[in-house]
Amino acid sequence: MRIDKFLKVSRLIKRRTVANEVADAGRISVNGKEVKASYQVKIGDEIEIMFGTNPVKVKVLSVDNVNTKDGAREMYTVIE
Repeated sequence: MRIDKFLKVSRLIKRRTVANEVADAGRISVNGKEVKASYQVKIGDEIEIMFGTNPVKVKVLSVDNVNTKDGAREMYTVIE
């Protein structure tokens, strides 16, 4: 699953277009490397997103297409 779609489905970012813009601005890194919106997310990846000055770091637990709010919370765990 692409990282922009993962961020939308997991509800870390509300809209996929916003996730695309954030990735293009260089504010998303996976395992310490800056990535584009087309990056394929894998289980075990550590994603860091810069929301202004507050970084959010999560670890990917699942890459399934989930439609429920509770299912979205189970796709990742917050590290920092």
